[in-house]
Amino acid sequence: MSTFTLPNTTPPIPVSLPSNLPQDALISFPAFKNWLATLQHSLSLQSNKSHTFHANPYALKNIEVQAVDWFGKKPGFIKLQAKVENDNGESLPGAVFLRGGSVAMLLILQPDDVPADTEKDKHVLLTVQPRIAAGSLELIELPAGMLDDGTFSGTAAKEIQEETGLEVPESELVNMTELALASGASSNDVEKLQTAMYPSPGACDEFIALFLHQKRIPRSQLDEFRGKLTGLRDEGEKITLKLVRLEDLWRESGRDAKALAAWAMYQGLRGEGKI
Repeated sequence: MSTFTLPNTTPPIPVSLPSNLPQDALISFPAFKNWLATLQHSLSLQSNKSHTFHANPYALKNIEVQAVDWFGKKPGFIKLQAKVENDNGESLPGAVFLRGGSVAMLLILQPDDVPADTEKDKHVLLTVQPRIAAGSLELIELPAGMLDDGTFSGTAAKEIQEETGLEVPESELVNMTELALASGASSNDVEKLQTAMYPSPGACDEFIALFLHQKRIPRSQLDEFRGKLTGLRDEGEKITLKLVRLEDLWRESGRDAKALAAWAMYQGLRGEGKI
């Protein structure tokens, strides 16, 4: 283990590292930078007299990095313990799994022989693939991918092509999360959280932007997607495509938080006439 002090922190915040994680690699890891900046901003809001914790504010005391998984020469996942306490010795749960942002895509296909601007015969394109963390070899979910250095929409367009074979220009993607969250202010907006949904904020920093793309295609082309093998096979992606009716999405992909959130946002935004 090694220890260093976070730059520009008063009082100083010590950080302990495992032997296989250099200080520079942690400081430059996008997920760590985003998490730390967001947490520090949220903690600073306690100075406002209307804040819940104003009387006994919490502070970040130290960080212990416990493990790192490398993606080539860059950190991919980092597990850490953050000590956040107030002067009364009360602490907040601080176990954190850092992996950064992701995107997920609700791809709706509709035969072009039905009237446009209707919900008739709409289908959703799903992926079926191994997810070892869930103990599954055939988990049904929306196409998705991790956010690297690109934009939300650029990553979404790239992942759509890799996982489904469809080429969709960025300009034809609708950011449902952005539309949904723009409809009302909340304390989370003051905290400057990501314009995305957080599927497991009790222990993981992951945030997911949900995109929509609707496409009308010949009815005969629908069957081409059923059971199609896709994904970057040389990178271990073993993806099979599954086509389900839009009205059955909540049931067919009920174990996938991304799918349930996307279905709810789609229904809510349609009800408000925003899509």
